[in-house]
Amino acid sequence: MKRPALAAALLLLAACGDGGGSSGKTAAEPARPAPTDAEKAALLAALPAPWNAADLDNGRRVFARCRACHTLTEGGPNMTGPNLHGVFGRQAGGKEGYNYSPALREAGFAWDAERLDHWLENPREFLKGNKMSFAGIRDAQDRRDVIAFLKVETGYVPPAA
Repeated sequence: MKRPALAAALLLLAACGDGGGSSGKTAAEPARPAPTDAEKAALLAALPAPWNAADLDNGRRVFARCRACHTLTEGGPNMTGPNLHGVFGRQAGGKEGYNYSPALREAGFAWDAERLDHWLENPREFLKGNKMSFAGIRDAQDRRDVIAFLKVETGYVPPAA
């Protein structure tokens, strides 16, 4: 098997494992159904600017870089990185069952779109001492699109008006 094919097969197998973390779900607790395209469009429209003008298809493509380490589904496993379902409003370093770096465990903030934007631009500079090896997403439009995609795909509920 050639190296790229082997690497792809290993990534697929890794995505199927539990990543050492518990999903927190039992067999009696089915996950909510995925939002429909219409529900996704409505959620996108309800986001504040600039995220409400994002391109979800581009956000999905940009997030492909992250899928080797992160899952999005409710009850999904932690992998090299934590599961991101419910990330907005969650304390940094607060996903149960994931072994965070001391820098993230002691960060003292909850994730919001603005912090995630700065994190995604350059994780090493945003929070020195974290263990994420990702170099970052330099393009501001790509970051906007992936943040909107994450809001739509990870159970985000906009605050009541």
